[in-house]
Amino acid sequence: GFMALFSGDTGEIRGEVREQIDAKVAEWREEGKAEVVPGVLFIDEVHMLDIECFSFLNRALESDMAPILVVATNRGITRIRGTNYRSPHGIPIDLLDRLLIIATEPYSEREIRQILDIRCEEEDVEMSDDARELLTKIGAETSLRYAIQLITAAAICCQRRKGAEVDVEDVSKVYSLFVDVKRSTQFLLEYQEQYMFNEVPGLGEDEIAGQQAEQRQGGAEGMEVSS
Repeated sequence: GFMALFSGDTGEIRGEVREQIDAKVAEWREEGKAEVVPGVLFIDEVHMLDIECFSFLNRALESDMAPILVVATNRGITRIRGTNYRSPHGIPIDLLDRLLIIATEPYSEREIRQILDIRCEEEDVEMSDDARELLTKIGAETSLRYAIQLITAAAICCQRRKGAEVDVEDVSKVYSLFVDVKRSTQFLLEYQEQYMFNEVPGLGEDEIAGQQAEQRQGGAEGMEVSS
């Protein structure tokens, strides 16, 4: 039973063993022999959990030994997995009501530059100030993740031309080779008729044409990268 946990047996811990352990820990706490440190449980992309997982978390949070729960998501109002109900962040309302929600804001260009400087240092990439400024502009116009991914690609281009440090030419080249989400979406809208099984649901031909025009206009007004 209780000693099976320490005897080297493998496999799932049975329910009665868990109850014995909880009882022993509670006894030690009352006697002052032990102190429970709950720890932290961090769940990224929490909207990927289904309704059964959320139900388990609800019950677990009521325990005296429940850890501090930290969850993260980038979803808005979306469907809770395993149900037909929509909820903020894809999290059931009863669980959401137990949480303290922290609002986040987009990074400023200064913060993006600082993060890119740190990543260049971590990846041991020498990059000129002009190239870093261009990469910062790319991160502000597209996304920080996309800009970070370009660091390694630009470093490879620099190595191929036997350069001492990554320059604007390298960043411009990888920017033209690897598109971000916005440019990829624009391309798909323009050429969706040439793809298989790529219908835009809920849009007629007029709406699709309008979206294509907006995408082209947005692309014309977007960022320019010179080589």
